[in-house]
Amino acid sequence: METHGFLSPATESEARDRYEAVGPAAQTVVKETAKAMEFAPDEYDERVTGEVVETARDALFASLLAVRTGTREEYEEWLADRDRDAVERGSENVDNVAWHDALGETVVAATYQSEERAAVATLRRQAFGRVYRDLL
Repeated sequence: METHGFLSPATESEARDRYEAVGPAAQTVVKETAKAMEFAPDEYDERVTGEVVETARDALFASLLAVRTGTREEYEEWLADRDRDAVERGSENVDNVAWHDALGETVVAATYQSEERAAVATLRRQAFGRVYRDLL
């Protein structure tokens, strides 16, 4: 079993704090990306909206979420020790699972056969959309 990422807020308040904390980084990433794309000042003002920065913040927050990966047996053993609602996507007939323990209440999981990086990225988007988007 491996863990990818480090953000695993235990409470809604902690999730909000972490989300707020990545705001300046998201703004810097957007600004530097626009600079690399050689946006003129008026083009920057027109195209880089609050919605663009918020999307970057959402993506940055999601990309930092802690995701465990392992075999189906490791996942089931881990889950058996916890009282959580579990939402699993994918097939029961594949060997591996990626999962995120959201706020100590809900486990969001996705199965995969061999593409671990893709599964982790997909799971992070699913966890953000299912658990964190409305909260944040």
